[in-house]
Amino acid sequence: MAKRVSKTTSKKKKKPAYSKETYFKWYETALRVRRFEERALVEYGKQNIRGFCHVYIGQEAIAAALTTAITPEDSLVTAYRQHGVALARGLTSRECMAELFGKYTGCVKGKGGSMHFFSKKLNYFGGNGIVGAQIPIGTGIAFAEKYRGTKNLCVCMFGDGAARQGALYESFNMAMNWNVPVLYIVENNGYAMGTSVSRTSNVHDIHQVGEAFGMPHRDVDGMDTVAVHEAIKEAADHIRAGKGPYFLEIKTYRYKGHSVSDPAKYRTRDELNSYRDRDPIKQLEKAILDLKIGSEAEIKAVKTKIKEEVEDSVKFAIESPLPPVEELWTDNYTQEDYPFIKEY
Repeated sequence: MAKRVSKTTSKKKKKPAYSKETYFKWYETALRVRRFEERALVEYGKQNIRGFCHVYIGQEAIAAALTTAITPEDSLVTAYRQHGVALARGLTSRECMAELFGKYTGCVKGKGGSMHFFSKKLNYFGGNGIVGAQIPIGTGIAFAEKYRGTKNLCVCMFGDGAARQGALYESFNMAMNWNVPVLYIVENNGYAMGTSVSRTSNVHDIHQVGEAFGMPHRDVDGMDTVAVHEAIKEAADHIRAGKGPYFLEIKTYRYKGHSVSDPAKYRTRDELNSYRDRDPIKQLEKAILDLKIGSEAEIKAVKTKIKEEVEDSVKFAIESPLPPVEELWTDNYTQEDYPFIKEY
C-alpha cells in the first residue's frame, strides 16, 4: 500500500530547503497563473473571450512545482483546465491570452481557444477538450520515449472526473505491462464538473487505483508547492531509473466553478474559505519572508512585473488580427490518396 503523504514544510525548519532562485521561480509562476486567470475572467465578462473557459485559480502550486520537478525535454499533456500548466511550461502570457481571444497571434493561431493550447517546441501536447482523452495520448507519448531509448518521461495530467474513464484502466494496464516512462497525475479538486468524488466512487483516495496494477502511488497536499515539487521529483526519479510508471494524486481545490457558467452552489462557503486559508501563493509569500529568503520589496517587484505582463498580454490580444479566412484550410489532417479527396 502507498504510504500517506507527510507534511513537507514544518515550523521547526529554520533554513530553506531550496535556493532563493527556486522559491522566487515558484512564486512568480504561481502569481502569473493567478493574475492571468483573474484577468481572463474579466475579459470573458466583456465578451472578448467566448466559448468554454475553465480557470486554474487555486491550483497554482501544481503549475509552479512543474517548473522545477521535471525537465524541458520531458513531455507534458493535460486536460482542458490548462492555462496555468501551459504558462508554467513556458508559453507566454501574450500567446495564451491571444489564443483565448481567438486571435492569429495565439499559440495555435486562434483555432484552439481555451481548451487546446499546444507547443511542439516546448513538448506541450495540450490542452484536450474530451474528458480523459489525454490519458492514452500521454501513455503513447511516453511509449515513444521508451522506443527511442531516451531518459525522458511524459507527465500525463487529468482531473478526478476523468479518473472514472475506462481509458484510464486500459492505459494503466498497458503502461505497467510495457514498463512505459509515464507519470500519471490526477489533479483532484474534489468535484469534477460539480459532483463530489464521494458521490461517484467508494474509492475516495484515487491514487489507490494504482494498487490494482501494481503501480507505485501516493497522495500529496496540492496546496503546498514544496510538497508537490518533492512528490513529482521523487516520481520522476523512479521513472528515469527504469522502474516504470508512477501515479500521483495531488489533492487541490479550485476556488471558482467548473467553468465560467458554474455558480458552484454544491459546496459551502466555509469549505471554500478553509482552502483559501492555505492558499499556495500566500504560503509561498510567507515562506519567503519567514525563512528570510527575500524581502517585501522583492515580492512587490514580482507583483508589479506580473501585473504589467498581464496588462500587456490583454493589449496585445486586443490589437492582434483575427485568423485570415485561408487558415480554414491549414493544419488539418488530410490523406491525399483517399478516394473522397480525389472526387472533390
